[in-house]
Amino acid sequence: MEGGCGVAGGTEGGGGKKQQQQARPQFGRSLTYHHHQGHRLLPRWRRPQLADEPRARPQAVVLYTTSLRGVRRTFADCSAARAILRGSRVAVDERDVSMDAALRRELQALLAARGRAFSLPQLFIGGRLVGGADEVRQLDESGQLRRLLEGAAGQDPAFVCDACGGVRFVPCPACAGSRKVFDEEEDRALRCGDCNENGLVRCANCSS
Repeated sequence: MEGGCGVAGGTEGGGGKKQQQQARPQFGRSLTYHHHQGHRLLPRWRRPQLADEPRARPQAVVLYTTSLRGVRRTFADCSAARAILRGSRVAVDERDVSMDAALRRELQALLAARGRAFSLPQLFIGGRLVGGADEVRQLDESGQLRRLLEGAAGQDPAFVCDACGGVRFVPCPACAGSRKVFDEEEDRALRCGDCNENGLVRCANCSS
């Protein structure tokens, strides 16, 4: 009986060693598996974006123009820059400085900060100044304009906004373009604070 017990004990001991030997590679595979899983979950490092770099998609394309024909050369340059961008099939936020004095002041400040004199048109892509009509023509002819416009939102050249008809402005909804609103507390008409000097506001459908 004791021998039988010894044989049984030896068998169990031998079996235990075999189980340990078999468990080791399984344990090693388990470690390898968890190691790779942990590696996949590590966050990817990204280089911080510099302030002077183009912005992420979609990058805005802003063109400052005028619809006034007082200076023929300026009006022709604005029309040429608009046509080039339209042919590039990108969405353009056109800002007519003759329709809103605030836009004129906005452009003056942007150009002054860059040491540039005021002139029209002026193109900005992703917040960076590209230049006027001559620069736009040269970039278009060399093929570089298409590269600069990569990442800009696309738009059909035949697109016309249903809200403003392509004018980029609509009558102020608060005062219906009259530039005056009635204040019941003061019992008198006051200057509307929502619209510009022409009683207009920028179209929310096609302007940024």
